[in-house]
Amino acid sequence: MENIDFNQLLKDYKQAIDAWVDAIRAEEALANDDHSMVAMENWDTAGLVVHDTELAAKKARDLYKNALRKKNYGF
Repeated sequence: MENIDFNQLLKDYKQAIDAWVDAIRAEEALANDDHSMVAMENWDTAGLVVHDTELAAKKARDLYKNALRKKNYGF
């Protein structure tokens, strides 16, 4: 069995979750009473960042979960 660093995988997962939460908060901060096109575009861009960080967090979660499955269940 390969040497898997579970602590690093968990750390990577937690960092990815923190980045996702930060992106959500940044997007939320842009939802305000400025109804201009620029404000809307900034909000849309922040939404794309939320999407990208969500994907990264889910990928990190899957890497960690799959490593745990391999260790605990052998697959």
